[in-house]
Amino acid sequence: MKKVIQTNNAPAPIGPYNQAIFAGNTLYVSGQIALDPKSGDLITDDLEKETVQVLENLKAIITEAGLSMDHIVKTSIFISDMNNFGKINEVYSRYFDSENAPARETVEVANLPKFVNVEISAIAVKF
Repeated sequence: MKKVIQTNNAPAPIGPYNQAIFAGNTLYVSGQIALDPKSGDLITDDLEKETVQVLENLKAIITEAGLSMDHIVKTSIFISDMNNFGKINEVYSRYFDSENAPARETVEVANLPKFVNVEISAIAVKF
């Protein structure tokens, strides 16, 4: 059985999908971009601020599901320019310490929704 997770503390979906789905003990979080959930503004003028907003959106959904960032076992990072990897990784490391960090991949893509610079999705498990 699946359970839809929805919070006003992260941007509403911009298509036919949900912010996250719980299936058993596993939470699948849709890719998050840097939309400010309160203002609706898209943050793309500063890569660090953009990455922080993406991770804060992800964190808000995880929290709504009753989990923490420590429950994340896998992330997928999509970036528009691999030259930005270092800056994105530096912000990412503030949310995950290297000892307990989830598995992940980082992939450069041609375009992302709304032409953002970074999108991150996650899988978390309720232990």
